[in-house]
Amino acid sequence: MRALLFFLLVLLLFGVIMMISKRMEMARRRAQQDEVAAEKSERMVACATCGVHVPESSACQQHGQRYCPEHCPK
Repeated sequence: MRALLFFLLVLLLFGVIMMISKRMEMARRRAQQDEVAAEKSERMVACATCGVHVPESSACQQHGQRYCPEHCPK
């Protein structure tokens, strides 16, 4: 009987350790995904004409002002 209780206690301890390990791994992966998402994100700028926010790579700049593609001066 004592051996059975000891075995169950060891099994429970193993399960708790595995659960903690999985949670730590998930947190590490989530942190990596957040880091990758932050690297992929792009700064948004407001159009000087209409105020619409567009990604900085899509905006054109003239005379120190940024414009959306629709209002880009030619």
